[in-house]
Formats: sequence, C-alpha cells, structure tokens
Amino acid sequence: MVLIDGKALAAKMQADLAEKTARLEAETGQVPGLVVILVGENPASQVYVRNKERSALAAGFRSQVVRVAESISEAELLDMIANYNADDSWHGILVQLPLPTHIDEEKVLLAIAPEKDVDGFHPMNMGKLWSGHAVMIPSTPAGIMEMFKEYKIDLAGKKAVVIGRSNIVGKPMAQLLMDANATVTIAHSRTEHLAEVARQADILVVAIGRAKFVTKEFVKEGAVVIDVGMNRDENGKLCGDVDFADIEAHASYITPVPGGVGPMTITMLMEQTFRACESSLKK
Repeated sequence: MVLIDGKALAAKMQADLAEKTARLEAETGQVPGLVVILVGENPASQVYVRNKERSALAAGFRSQVVRVAESISEAELLDMIANYNADDSWHGILVQLPLPTHIDEEKVLLAIAPEKDVDGFHPMNMGKLWSGHAVMIPSTPAGIMEMFKEYKIDLAGKKAVVIGRSNIVGKPMAQLLMDANATVTIAHSRTEHLAEVARQADILVVAIGRAKFVTKEFVKEGAVVIDVGMNRDENGKLCGDVDFADIEAHASYITPVPGGVGPMTITMLMEQTFRACESSLKK
C-alpha cells in the first residue's frame, strides 16, 4: 500500500509557484492578486481563510482578506464584488462559503467575473468544464487529478466510483475522470447497495461528509482510494470519510486525513490565481 502524500506534493508545487511568480514579476512587473471576502465569524471559515492567505503570501502574491460583518446586506456585498471585478490588479476573487441566510449564495457566485472565479463555481466555468473546455476548475478535484499524475496512476479504461454528488467535489470530479478516459459512476447516500457499487471501483473517490463511513466492505482489493472527507471522530480527532485503519490493507494507494487531499485544494487555488494573472496579461 502506497500512502499518497498530499502535503509533500503541495509543498513541492507551492515552491515551484513561488519561483514562477518571482519570474513573472521580473519579466512583467506583475504579481497575481487574490482577494478573499469573509462574511461573519464562522470558525471553520476563519481557519480556511487564514490558510489561503498564508499560501498566497508564501507564493509571492498580493493578498487581501476583507472581513465584513454578518449583517452586511446582499446589495453591499454585490457592490464590493463589482469593485474587485473592475480592478485589474486583482486576478482572483473568493467569497468564503457558507454565507448568512439573508444572502443568496447563487447570486453572489454569479456576480464574480468568470475569469476571476478561481474557485471554479461560476455556472460559465462549470459549463466549460462539462463541455470539455475547462478553464477554472473547483480546486479539490483539480488537486486530486494532480495526485494521480504525480503517482503515475493510470486512469484510462479504469472503473471509477465517486461517492458524493456536490457541485464542489462530486460532479466536477466525475467529469475530470471521464476526461481522463475512466468509466465513471456517481453514487451517493441514496444509492441502493452502495457498498456493492463501490466495490466495483478501481478508483474510489469518497466525498460524502460522514466520518469513517467507508469500510473494507466498500473497497475492492487493490483499489486506489481518495478520501476527501474532513470530520471529527468520537474523540475529537480529525478523520476522513474513509475508515483508514479498516481499509488500508485492501488499497493499493490511499490518501490520509489530514495530509492528503486538503493541502492540494489550497495549492490548486493558488495555481488557478497564477493562471488567471497570466491570462490577463495576454489580453
């Protein structure tokens, strides 16, 4: 069994990114600019935003975190996004989700200019992904594809099962796997005989949001298992959607939690911000 070390891969990619950024600045005088808008005091969001800011600064980006009160009106938030859309020094705009209930999440995502939507959630970017012309891709699936590449895991002709159907992970993951010539099944909490379906997979990607949900009954001998989950177990310890101890003997490759998919998500966000900056210079 090979442990897929997302932390080490992320560190390597971020070091490369810092070099590319320094080169870009030397050649053009420009550095990528990333702004993150954080609404309210959600503790998990605070942690994510802090990590994003740290990674952006480490890569040599121009970085700004705008913290606004939970009471901000939808109109004020949309105005703020419009201002960043119009400012050429910002190449990536992120609005940290979830948002307070009085703000329409879809309206906010639609307001971000597609070319600055480094999260890849704008319907135009989703449409490009589904039509096979991806520009901005949701970061978690993009990071998983980099892991497959790094560990030389061939996807062509393989049976892949994705457990989870969210717009953030499940659906874009399925499309990227299809683009790599895998045969893909999307399963979810309502799938009948879920363990049996999962057991067909050569590649199993789990993003169901339930701690240690996937046990050895779900895993074919020699399967590649990617655990996207981030939960707390009964002792408050960080764990994934996969029961790691139960299935590690069955898998050929597996991602740990923490240290697997998580670090790659933020790395891909930075990569896409860099690419957005490069694209803006070609206009």
